[in-house]
Amino acid sequence: MSIELSYQTSLKLKHVKRIKQLLNDIASLEGHTISNLSVVFTSDEYLIDLNRTYLQHDYYTDIITFDYSSVDDSRTIFGELYISVDRANENANLLNIPTYNEYMRLMIHGILHLCGYKDNTPEAKALMTAKENQYLSLL
Repeated sequence: MSIELSYQTSLKLKHVKRIKQLLNDIASLEGHTISNLSVVFTSDEYLIDLNRTYLQHDYYTDIITFDYSSVDDSRTIFGELYISVDRANENANLLNIPTYNEYMRLMIHGILHLCGYKDNTPEAKALMTAKENQYLSLL
């Protein structure tokens, strides 16, 4: 299992070992194992460039997930999560929650995508949110 957190901003999360263990536990509870996961904390500008280039979306977002897992081995996670520190900070401010919680929610959201969950319909989004809340409660 390889989980790497990297930063393209001044952000440096504490409790990295605990974060990695939580992400691994979530994958395991969802019937997956993490082979290689990269979590990159970056800026709005970097993320919108990724969004435009790879997803043809011209808007800001808080997270983009890239899944490189093999079709033949869909239970083994290999992917990247790009998280906008700018969006996360703004979301936390709007929701009046600690920014750390918002960073955790976004990482959980990304790992759930890599486990196969979608959020493209109201029903799927409701399930994703319920799962996020379930795993956030483990903190």
